[in-house]
Amino acid sequence: MPLPDFISSLTDNPYFSAGFGLFGIGAGAAVMRKGYMMGMILFRRHYMTTLEVPCRDKSYQWLLQWITLKGAKKTQHLSVETKFQQIETGRITTRHDFIPSIGEHFFWYGGTWLKVERSREQHTLDLQHGTPWENVTFTAFGKQKQLFQRIICEARDLAIKQNEGKTIMYTAYGSEWRQFGNPRKPRPLNSVVLDEGISERIRKDVQDFMNNPEWYSNRGIPYRRGYLLHGPPGCGKSSLITALAGDLQLGICVLNLSERGLTDDRLNHLMALAPENTIILLEDIDSAFANREETSEVKAAYAGLNRLTFSGLLNCLDGVASSEARMVFMTTNYPERLDPALIRPGRVDLKEYIGYCTPSQLVTMFRRFYPEVPVDLAFTFSESVQSLKVPVSAATIQGHFMQHKEDHLGAIDNVSCLKSTDGFKKTAD
Repeated sequence: MPLPDFISSLTDNPYFSAGFGLFGIGAGAAVMRKGYMMGMILFRRHYMTTLEVPCRDKSYQWLLQWITLKGAKKTQHLSVETKFQQIETGRITTRHDFIPSIGEHFFWYGGTWLKVERSREQHTLDLQHGTPWENVTFTAFGKQKQLFQRIICEARDLAIKQNEGKTIMYTAYGSEWRQFGNPRKPRPLNSVVLDEGISERIRKDVQDFMNNPEWYSNRGIPYRRGYLLHGPPGCGKSSLITALAGDLQLGICVLNLSERGLTDDRLNHLMALAPENTIILLEDIDSAFANREETSEVKAAYAGLNRLTFSGLLNCLDGVASSEARMVFMTTNYPERLDPALIRPGRVDLKEYIGYCTPSQLVTMFRRFYPEVPVDLAFTFSESVQSLKVPVSAATIQGHFMQHKEDHLGAIDNVSCLKSTDGFKKTAD
């Protein structure tokens, strides 16, 4: 049979025509689906902007809060975060924040529609926090990089405003810093009563350091500052650092050098990644290392453990790989136990002794606790304490006042009771 006749017979066959038609429809649908997918890919690539924020990024919590307050106010799909906060009266209350739940959310912002998708990987964990891995993805029409930059800046400013005027404490957790507790109401610097000129001298030095980074750079000096506060226990070293941070609107990163899991590499990592505008606090620095030459008992106790070494601490404070733009405050009750290499210039730039109460301190503390009584009674109290002929710490005096909160005459008449208090005996020793 000739080929034209064969083709004509097939076209006249209704079954073949139906099958060919179905095949054509299927092929056409597949081509259209493929074209639609390619078109959407090209459209998203050239006419849409996407921003992905993983949960490990610092701005993740900022953006969740921003979405709740600025964007998705009308969304009905929420999840709750319960937090504790300190109110003006000093009491701790609970606060429930509703944030967009897992899924997609749409809202109008900046003259365009935004799609916000919050996703969670159930089989992937954030090892640092032990929680499922999450992402937040922003999608907008057009080239909207500036819009996303504006959103991040707004979220950051909103987070800063919530903690404005408060002191934030950080503690080391693994290889990162985490906020410890609730932001605290700042303690006034003048509430820490020290000998005349000490608070002002340290504050002036810190401010000079913070305001003159170019001065260090122009002279080739590493931009870092170290402080050592030493003196008997209970005299106000830690209180001064807390009040100084509140006065200068700084945070405090508390680092325990005696922690067994702390290694040289981890310490260097923590010092380099400390949050901005914070003070790194190393309390009781003498307890970390008795001296450079360790006893056999100490070596046996730490046998087989990776731990912080004295040379590692020195290199972290003032080594080739040490970080810059930081302030380190160290405290100790026994400065004579410190190795000279630890407190040499460059590692400790300012040393300040904070000792037992002086006559002027006693007068100021009495007037602070009893502001409505005559001034001459404050001098009477100061003379009564001096007549004991023994040193007394600020913590002991404060404890004495707390026992006579509404009785200033009782505080004066019972000064001799200080001799029998445990706190006095310890400081006197």
